[in-house]
Amino acid sequence: MRTSDPDYYRWTQWIFMQLFDSWYNVTTDRAESIQTLIAAFQTSGTADTKAVCDEDVSPFTAEEWKRFTEEEQQNVLLKYRLAYLKESTVNWCPALGTVLANDEVKDGFSERGGHPVVQKKMMQWSMRITAYADRLLQGLDTIDWPEPLKEMQRNWIGKSVGASVKFGVRSLESGDFIEVFTTRVDTIFGASFLVLAPEHELVSQITTPDQQPAVQAYIEQTQKKSELDRMADTKTVSGAFTGAYAVHPFTGNPVPIWIADYVLAGYGTGAVMGVPSGDQRDWLFAKHFNLPIVPISDAQKDLDQQADPTKEGRYINSDFINGKTYQEAVDALIAKLEEKGQGKAKVNY
Repeated sequence: MRTSDPDYYRWTQWIFMQLFDSWYNVTTDRAESIQTLIAAFQTSGTADTKAVCDEDVSPFTAEEWKRFTEEEQQNVLLKYRLAYLKESTVNWCPALGTVLANDEVKDGFSERGGHPVVQKKMMQWSMRITAYADRLLQGLDTIDWPEPLKEMQRNWIGKSVGASVKFGVRSLESGDFIEVFTTRVDTIFGASFLVLAPEHELVSQITTPDQQPAVQAYIEQTQKKSELDRMADTKTVSGAFTGAYAVHPFTGNPVPIWIADYVLAGYGTGAVMGVPSGDQRDWLFAKHFNLPIVPISDAQKDLDQQADPTKEGRYINSDFINGKTYQEAVDALIAKLEEKGQGKAKVNY
């Protein structure tokens, strides 16, 4: 079989067009022709449409849809199609003039030719596979596969139940924020720093002039590593302070913003809240850069030696959730975040 043969790749192109011309209807729990979505927009706008859409779409009426230009309509539809354009971090080889897969890069150089490879953000076609994530998980229970293989698939799908939290940024205009996804919103009062992926779009905007040289040098250093290398290296602690501060959504206290290569732009929101008392990687980062380690549970022990991710005990140093159990704290925090318009419960894949 030759993938360069038109008799072969006509079918990969055909598959792409099926995805491009489809959207995922939450009501019917299946993909449908994009024409049915267009018909719904023409009849009632977004009012009765329940669709998988990874981006925030401002609601519009049928009349507003009809007034959109052709280009505006297509831009809206691209937010619903199963195949869509998205800026992604890729392995870019300038000498070869192409994007390379992770297994085509060895120690920062292309396997073919030995040319330097850098991490670069580029527009790529992506698949809205998250639309099917729950069906994929449920389907694993119905097939006769070895359990280890099914567990690998569950880990690959990577369902995480948590919350998205908005941290305002002092140096940006009012309304701008850094969004963080966390599976441990109960630890939010222990957050003593934020970490952005070096490729995060806000890094260039928030970095102060005096920190610019260090941040730029760190970004260039990170560009030489593949995402695989960055995920695999759990021992090396590195990072750079942007000089900027976020605002804690509950206390209003300043939270320093760092960049570090252990955070990936393509995973979650490309930003994490550092809770060194409850996460070992955050603990190592805080120890290395002398950042505060705040205990947030009366059950946590030996925080001078390592992080303690326990969900046991009652919360301390945690404002209005002091004395609560884990589930009580989570419910109270999400309710308060939604009330303040600074977060909500969320499922990530």
